[in-house]
Amino acid sequence: MDDRINDISLPIGLPTSESELAELVTIANRDRSPLVVAGKSTKLDWGGTVKGAKSIVSTQKLDRLIAHAVGDLTVTVEAGMNFANLQTILAAAGQFLPLDPVYPDRATIGGIIATANTGSLRHRYGGVRDLLLGISFVRADGNIAKAGGRVVKNVAGYDMMKLFTGSYGTLGILTAVTFRVYPVPADTGTVMLTGSIDQLATVAKILLASTLTPIAVDVVSTALSQQLEISNTPSLVVKFATIPESIAQQSAQLLEIGRGLGLKGGIWQGEQAEQLWQGIQTGIWGATTIGCKLGVRSTAVVETIALLDRCTDNHASGVIHLSSGLGACALNDDRHITSLRSHCEAVGGFLSVLQAPIALKLQLDVWGYRGNAIPLMRQLKHQFDPLNILNPRKCF
Repeated sequence: MDDRINDISLPIGLPTSESELAELVTIANRDRSPLVVAGKSTKLDWGGTVKGAKSIVSTQKLDRLIAHAVGDLTVTVEAGMNFANLQTILAAAGQFLPLDPVYPDRATIGGIIATANTGSLRHRYGGVRDLLLGISFVRADGNIAKAGGRVVKNVAGYDMMKLFTGSYGTLGILTAVTFRVYPVPADTGTVMLTGSIDQLATVAKILLASTLTPIAVDVVSTALSQQLEISNTPSLVVKFATIPESIAQQSAQLLEIGRGLGLKGGIWQGEQAEQLWQGIQTGIWGATTIGCKLGVRSTAVVETIALLDRCTDNHASGVIHLSSGLGACALNDDRHITSLRSHCEAVGGFLSVLQAPIALKLQLDVWGYRGNAIPLMRQLKHQFDPLNILNPRKCF
């Protein structure tokens, strides 16, 4: 049993089948007894604080492989399967699920979907919802429903895969999912460019307009660059994955562009490169006091990293994926949340506080969302969960 679940003094339900889970939820709905929904609880403290829950239900024992159609490049697994275990299964067939979530060795598939948690690979493969083909889930009333995959019609006419991605367990409890998977690339190579913000902004613009085909492009803050022993300046980290000849040609071309602009650069390969990419994730979420998710327009990525460096005096680890404008930062205290949030909103984005002490979360607007979709989200929550049984107050 996960230690972080044990830290919460609530009764815990660990169903071993979809029907057992449905029975637990049916009873909770009948008794109007709200539930905390969990997998392995690696991100149980992300987002808003659940209020009024009477027990926890965890899907971690729903961890079986249901089907792997190797020729069709699809896989169906129960939602409690560990991400790392799924990758091991796929690797045996020369395939992989192109996500790079936080805590990959412990995070469950259901938790990754519920928090829409992916990383640098979204540059080439898209986010979680772009890879989802079908889901099965237990509704708040205990009934079992399916959407996508072999099902002809989605439940209630909604695109359920998109609705459940990032829903934080508030609309239903995932029990099984079907993903699109991809062949493992023949080889990979990573190019590192470091220098001034203006130089990085120029090379980033050139890269996005070029014919180069990286699978990941991240802009990394000064503090994280120092932590990774890359440089004492912000960095642009670019990953190519194809045949070795193409990687060598594209890497050399990008290095030439960067050096022509006055940037320093180098090529990382093998285990050294993989440790670098893992370090980008763990540098944000490894021992974070305050962990924030943020989003900006792609044209504002480099300037946002520059602002993060300036306002924290180069003490905040941060990374933003260049094409999507999504990223994360780790703050030592809450002094800069307001200014960073104001900047993100000014450039068409957002900043949400996912991980922080509970006392701090109770003092601020965790999600910081100023768009006009909150009323619609509340309507959806009421339609799916009218008694507010699942993760009450988690999102709003």
